[in-house]
Amino acid sequence: MEYRRLGNSGLQVSEVGLGSWVTFGKQVDLGAAKQIMTKAYDAGINFFDNAEGYEAGESERLMGQAIDELGWSRDSYVVSSKVFWGGEKPTQRGLSRKHVFDACHAALKRLRVDYLDLYYCHRPDIDTPIYETVRAMHDLVSQGKVMYWGTSEWSAQQITEAWAVAKAENLHAPVMEQPQYNMLIRDKVEAEYLPLYSLTGLGTTIFSPLASGLLTGKYLKGIPEDSRLSLPGYEWLRDMLMGENNKLEQIAQLNQLAASLGMPLHHLALNWCLRTPHVSSVILGVSKLEQLDDNLQALTLKGQIGNEIWQQVDEILGNKPAGPERF
Repeated sequence: MEYRRLGNSGLQVSEVGLGSWVTFGKQVDLGAAKQIMTKAYDAGINFFDNAEGYEAGESERLMGQAIDELGWSRDSYVVSSKVFWGGEKPTQRGLSRKHVFDACHAALKRLRVDYLDLYYCHRPDIDTPIYETVRAMHDLVSQGKVMYWGTSEWSAQQITEAWAVAKAENLHAPVMEQPQYNMLIRDKVEAEYLPLYSLTGLGTTIFSPLASGLLTGKYLKGIPEDSRLSLPGYEWLRDMLMGENNKLEQIAQLNQLAASLGMPLHHLALNWCLRTPHVSSVILGVSKLEQLDDNLQALTLKGQIGNEIWQQVDEILGNKPAGPERF
């Protein structure tokens, strides 16, 4: 396991982290969670990602109980939460000062910790002034309840505004962003955020590196019964990924390319993400211990895949963002 700085901060996070979306509290119970987290921790993973919106807080409760029972030293791991989707009432969602504080305190209780290492604004809130959110996050950092704060799926403009407000008011600025990033979805990390890496020192902890399983190739012959696309409540995800604009033909070509290299497609896809210099950590989502073992095997291939292979990937997908235009 290698470790990377979280943007310009001094925090070192493992190059792969363990996420809990869809899995903890949905596909994974306490016993399995402890097994998976122990395997991850022993392999050198120190970043464990969560959110108030994951299974209505149950994911955080499960992770918090697992950490508590495993007895890890608090200074040996990094745990995150995200604020936005806390409930249906107006005061239970969004990024108002009230909800940011309520959600943080609730996450601390569920995760059984005194502070959050990372706290993300899970989505932008157009109904709350960015200054109000920045001020709330600053106060949580100043109170020692949060170490670093950032955003998830914000636009470059929104991140720039938050950063500028923080700098103008001498407040703690956002240091990380959590976007979706994989072979199929790459514009934000590679193009939209490009000016922010030098301007703000932005780091990224990317989610869905395997496009919710599409980049494993397992959906080429249909949807397996035990996959996340078959879960009740996730029909929207199935429709989004498997609709009429699906990428199955291109994924089949990527699968053939990976096979020609003697590796499974998901190992190629994970290394594709890891090769990106602005990625601080790649978040893995697993529901079984053997899936984690398999994904960790991808790390043994780092540096062994040449640029000519990545060029072939670009040719198959045809989605490489254009660089800044020079006139």
